[in-house]
Amino acid sequence: MLTAGLAIVAAAGLAFAARGGSGDSAAAPRASAAEKSPAVRVVLPGRPGESARVSDSDRVAAPDGSTYNTIDTTFVQMMIGHHEQAIAMAALAPDRAADDQLRALAARIGAAQAPEVAWMRGWLRLRKLPKSDPAHDHAAMPGMQSAADMTTLAGLKGSAFDRRFATMMTAHHRGAVQMASDVLTGGTDEKLREVAGEMAVEQASEIRRIEQLGLPA
Repeated sequence: MLTAGLAIVAAAGLAFAARGGSGDSAAAPRASAAEKSPAVRVVLPGRPGESARVSDSDRVAAPDGSTYNTIDTTFVQMMIGHHEQAIAMAALAPDRAADDQLRALAARIGAAQAPEVAWMRGWLRLRKLPKSDPAHDHAAMPGMQSAADMTTLAGLKGSAFDRRFATMMTAHHRGAVQMASDVLTGGTDEKLREVAGEMAVEQASEIRRIEQLGLPA
């Protein structure tokens, strides 16, 4: 599954870049207070067309015996907020969407991502890590929608809502795929990498479903 996830994320990244939707990468990982072991600065090659980046090679042991690094920690802390926004967007659809298929897709998004948020919170608790890091700029996460955009979406109904939702959720999902690729290429927690790969595959699939609705994205 992990190998398949890497291949699909890489392909999705290339496709999104070709459409001009690559966006900025997630905020650079920063070591947390729980990560005390010495770290070596290493260069991680970027995806096609992107620059290499420098990160920590530290591996910290969790109570379950797994190891993780700052890339893993940053991904989980930031993806929680990223998922929470997608869930908030999906929650607007039942009372506002005109398209039945879009409403069904929104329900699927909320149902899939809420358990993932719970799992990621548990991942942090197990390692005695905080839910977030003040150094992270959540607004700058790939695909993250602004407060103004969210307010605008909440004020729409019918086909206008459908079009705006399709545009925003597509960008949001593309950002999540990009963030997942970071942990797939640089993380050390095998279970987390498996989960990130599954997230990326599912969100790439949902992007295709949005496109099949025939709404502008």
